[in-house]
Amino acid sequence: MRKRPGVDHLVRAAGAYQDRYGDHYAAAITYFSVLSLVPLLMIAFAIAGFVLADNPDMLRDLSTSITEAAPSGLGEVLNDVITQAIDSRGAVGLIGLVTAVYSGLGWMSNLRDALTAQWGLPKRQNPFLRGLAVDGLSLLGLGAALVVSFGLTAAGGGLGTWLLGLVGLADDGWALFLLRLASIVLALAANWLVFLWVLSRLPREPVTARSAMRGALFAAVGFEILKQVGTIYLSSVGDSPTGAVFGPVLGLLVFANLVSRFLLFVTAWTATATENIRPVIDPPPPAVIKPTVVVRRGPSPGETAGLLGAGAVAGLAARWAIRRR
Repeated sequence: MRKRPGVDHLVRAAGAYQDRYGDHYAAAITYFSVLSLVPLLMIAFAIAGFVLADNPDMLRDLSTSITEAAPSGLGEVLNDVITQAIDSRGAVGLIGLVTAVYSGLGWMSNLRDALTAQWGLPKRQNPFLRGLAVDGLSLLGLGAALVVSFGLTAAGGGLGTWLLGLVGLADDGWALFLLRLASIVLALAANWLVFLWVLSRLPREPVTARSAMRGALFAAVGFEILKQVGTIYLSSVGDSPTGAVFGPVLGLLVFANLVSRFLLFVTAWTATATENIRPVIDPPPPAVIKPTVVVRRGPSPGETAGLLGAGAVAGLAARWAIRRR
């Protein structure tokens, strides 16, 4: 470990991750991540209901497609469900929005507490309303960072394809390879910006961006690898009916937990870097107060009598000398 500082750093990060309850925090983040999907789906259904209510032709085409694809008798049931969803789109959207705010704030609160713990910082107790406001602003900031990240990724791919079409290279293999490579680099840059925000601004006690730069790069590369593995997993489980039903749900749970653990480990790795290690000053040993009792002996009776006699003799001699003068 002395010869390889990188290995030493990983060992320190793993120890800090375990000591600061990384797995427990990752489980909490996973729970709130999955819980947040339900209100988001409700909001999506409400938006779809508003869109279909204003487009009768689209609704009729959808109903026809469901009737033709579903088994006999099931198509009418599904169409009734869609009709009821459209009729109650306002209530579904409102409930989904309120639930999304609640679950989103819970997710952000647990994420910030977990990141703060991995940095080894004490948790600051804020008033309830102020804590909700700060978590809400952090959630909005993270949402803005994600929008910028996905926007850069989407714009890079779409803009690159459009440019290749303009110059007549849309069918050339080498041009498509370079476009794919550029898209990956752009995705890594976008992920780096998001993780830089997460590692530096989301802990309860914000740290400097300079301290989080290397950790954000580590997180961006690892997250891209996890995304590729997740894509391969989803494509492999979709071949069987059972995998098509349960595979995405299990994959979502595993993916959310792996991302949570990886993010917290990267935070611990960043916090245990040499420049971020805070020196530990041992307190001095406690002071021990011992009362000391010193017993001093007085003169003995014989010594007292001798002293009194000597004093009397000295007094008589002094008196005789004074009289002679």
